[in-house]
Amino acid sequence: MGKTLHDIKRSLDENVGKRITLTTNGGRRKVVERSGMLTETYPSVFVVQLDRDKHSIERVSYSYTDVLTKTVQLALCDESDSVHA
Repeated sequence: MGKTLHDIKRSLDENVGKRITLTTNGGRRKVVERSGMLTETYPSVFVVQLDRDKHSIERVSYSYTDVLTKTVQLALCDESDSVHA
């Protein structure tokens, strides 16, 4: 299974422009789920433009380390498989 940061970035690079769902730990046993479009990938982070009708904030960014450590879990909206699985 040994996914590396490079593997995660490459997988996200291949999915730029696609809709994804982010699941994050909001603290105190709270799970936050957001959806939007993966718009950009950078050397250390990726950016998701959130759906305006569902979220009060416009964009979020996370590091590839967040995905590696499963602080953030990603799934393509039109597929049940995880982006990084």
